[in-house]
Amino acid sequence: MNIIETSDLCKNYGNDVGIKNINLEIKEGEIFGFIGPNGAGKSTFIRTLLGLLHPSSGTAKVLGYNINNKSEEIRKKLGYLPSEVNYYDGMSSRELLEYHSGFYDNVDMKKIRTLSEIFELDLDRKIEELSFGNKKKCAIIQSVIHEPDLLILDEPTSGLDPLMQNRFFELLEEENKKGTTIFFSSHILAEVQRLCNRAAVIRKGEISAVEDILSLLEKQMKKARFVFKEKKELTFISGVQNPTWTNNKLTFDYIGPVKELIQWMNQLELQDAVLEEPDLETIFMNYYQ
Repeated sequence: MNIIETSDLCKNYGNDVGIKNINLEIKEGEIFGFIGPNGAGKSTFIRTLLGLLHPSSGTAKVLGYNINNKSEEIRKKLGYLPSEVNYYDGMSSRELLEYHSGFYDNVDMKKIRTLSEIFELDLDRKIEELSFGNKKKCAIIQSVIHEPDLLILDEPTSGLDPLMQNRFFELLEEENKKGTTIFFSSHILAEVQRLCNRAAVIRKGEISAVEDILSLLEKQMKKARFVFKEKKELTFISGVQNPTWTNNKLTFDYIGPVKELIQWMNQLELQDAVLEEPDLETIFMNYYQ
């Protein structure tokens, strides 16, 4: 089942394009990355899915419901964590979360206490007394306490220190194991590489690529250095580019399946070998050149 499905989805702001012809299918149980720099259209796409913006053209379904006329049904089964968090003053974190829980059936109030301990959130402090980071912790708890089928995250780690980021990632992995589909929008490539099964790259409102993370990494050029006892004649496998000998050291670029490269390496009498994998940020920049 596709949890999110869009067909030629567009949103314009007058003469300016927000998103253009977005076609995505996100399957149940995925952790799906949505990669792009600020201004690429990530938040516009998310707000359109949530029914906060009306599409200019095209169609979209979330959890099997049409976004144009079934937004109430969608929201019952969805958790949303925005990049910027704003709350009314005058309530404590506990009161806010309990109030939010009232919109859903069968919320386990123990989960609020458990998550507040994990994220070191003082439930008795007033909202106006909280730092931005602590408000973000409150929003994280708010987004998951009703056990949503789909969790949509828009630049979710802003305001969190590295320790809390790691705890947040662990929470996402736990929620995903329980069956929650996660849409993870970010410009921080290391986060996407750590968490996601697949990712889409968005550029100037349009999708540039949709790939499995492992496939995306495998398709990119790797740099290799082999050290032999002495220089020798070799029969190179397909995918080897720019081989260069320096005494007994061979350097080259490689594009292709890593499995084939390793099989070739095992046939050689190597003293040392180094293979440099590109990170997702390097790949991402290639799409924007």
